[in-house]
Amino acid sequence: MSLNSSKSRMAAITRQLWLQWQETRNDWKDEKSLEFERRYLQELTTRVDKAVTVMDKLDNLLTKVKNDCE
Repeated sequence: MSLNSSKSRMAAITRQLWLQWQETRNDWKDEKSLEFERRYLQELTTRVDKAVTVMDKLDNLLTKVKNDCE
């Protein structure tokens, strides 16, 4: 699996998780649900966004290295 496809898959899975979470929030509406969202889901999203950015940069670097070696 390529770096680009891994990045896309990770972003898509994270979006799907948020969609599922929104459905869950329809039934779970208390302070603990807000805590769970802040503590885990928002942190996860922040880290996935950072990872996607780094993976983009790494993919660009790998492409440059490959082109330089040809």
